[in-house]
Amino acid sequence: MKNDIQNRADVHLLVTTFYAKIRKDEVLGPIFNNRIQHWEAHLEHLTDFWESSLFFVNKYKGNPLEKHIEVDAAIDNTINEKHFGIWLNHWMQTLDALFEGDKTNIAKNRARKMGTFIYIKLFEARTAK
Repeated sequence: MKNDIQNRADVHLLVTTFYAKIRKDEVLGPIFNNRIQHWEAHLEHLTDFWESSLFFVNKYKGNPLEKHIEVDAAIDNTINEKHFGIWLNHWMQTLDALFEGDKTNIAKNRARKMGTFIYIKLFEARTAK
């Protein structure tokens, strides 16, 4: 039996394990690796994001939608549903490998909702230009 996500250390484990997979992914890896220069700082930032999302703490400062729109524009508006599907599959697999429980399910649901929201907003941003 696995434990549920209980604290920042668990969130950090989730984020670092997940992004190790993303960095090696043949589709997503080049996008992330070409944009992120300081991975340790980025992983801490993403840990803040997910800790804030899962535990309602106010640590995250940033705008994920704005960053995704910037990345999409930088790669000629080529982000599509395949990218989001790969990202979500890695997220779910990482969660399933490490944890189980209510917070784990919340992390899955929040990722689904966030992915859908960002996907829709990317296309809105493209048509707004």
